[in-house]
Amino acid sequence: MLLELAQWLSVDIRAFNVFGYITLRTVLAAMTALLISFLVGPAMIRKLTAYKIGQSVRDDGPQTHLVKSGTPTMGGALILVSVAVTTLLWADLENRYVWICLATTLGFGAVGWIDDWRKVVHRNPKGLSARAKFFWQSVIAAIAVSALAWSAKLPAQTELLVPFFKTVAIPLGTVGFVILGYFVVVGTSNAVNLTDGLDGLAIMPTVMIAAALAVFAYVTGNAVFSKYLGFPFISGAGELAVFCAAIAGAGLAFLWFNAYPAEVFMGDVGALALGAALGVVAIVVRQEIVLFIMGGVFVVETLSVMIQVASFKLTGKRVFRMAPLHHHYELKGWKENQVVVRFWIITMMLVLFGLSTLKLR
Repeated sequence: MLLELAQWLSVDIRAFNVFGYITLRTVLAAMTALLISFLVGPAMIRKLTAYKIGQSVRDDGPQTHLVKSGTPTMGGALILVSVAVTTLLWADLENRYVWICLATTLGFGAVGWIDDWRKVVHRNPKGLSARAKFFWQSVIAAIAVSALAWSAKLPAQTELLVPFFKTVAIPLGTVGFVILGYFVVVGTSNAVNLTDGLDGLAIMPTVMIAAALAVFAYVTGNAVFSKYLGFPFISGAGELAVFCAAIAGAGLAFLWFNAYPAEVFMGDVGALALGAALGVVAIVVRQEIVLFIMGGVFVVETLSVMIQVASFKLTGKRVFRMAPLHHHYELKGWKENQVVVRFWIITMMLVLFGLSTLKLR
């Protein structure tokens, strides 16, 4: 929106040409999302509190969590509002990738919203049934990935890039691309949701990964940099740097309210949406494996749940004291802040390792 205005004004005032640079709009997007969240956040928290949209806490978990019962949830709506408004303001609205990523994010957010609404407003502890939730996640992911496959014009846009190798790329074809993309979007969405169990645990890794994906998006969408670094050039992918910056800015602002002790929880509305956003951006810039690396905390948290469930069903015994993994460490004696900060440090190391694949090829 503002880009179109700047382009119109640049006909008479050349200084407005500066807004054509993706790097500037990326910085402005992060600042705008940060500002929107800071301005809207307190009012939204007051509304959630007034409507008694509070989180229910499992009584079989760490006893220290019982004091969190009643803390406002569904705060992820704040992130989605900030990301959507910021993207519409600063991104190129003629770019198909922007619309696909934004629609996917909001679609998953809608699924999470319904789930949260049923849990905290209708007092239905099950919320949206697991089958219904998975069905709608699958529908949205399939549509998004199919749209990306349909819009792909070059073989490189559907190949699976292998990190650290310049010439190694696995051709997937349209069907393989759609199948892989589906699992990436749905898997990342649910992985972030499983990780969102402690104050600030999920949002900071999301911010770091979004910032890293912004770098990959800019490189992939730049003909000069992509050629120099050995990446396939994907026209239009650079605009996703603006989208990723909006996620990073909104996420940092949300952390202000979500840091221990949290004033508001993200809820499924935020966790499902942010995970899907990271997944679909990684697909566009062909960095699914790098996303797997950078999101190692999300991966391990998900695996801990899968291992726990499988072990209990097969042997009747639990591998971990409690799953997801962050609860296991809490029950071992780690304080909540220790778990959160240590998982942040691990994510930071993994993100830096992922970024190293830009040059080490």
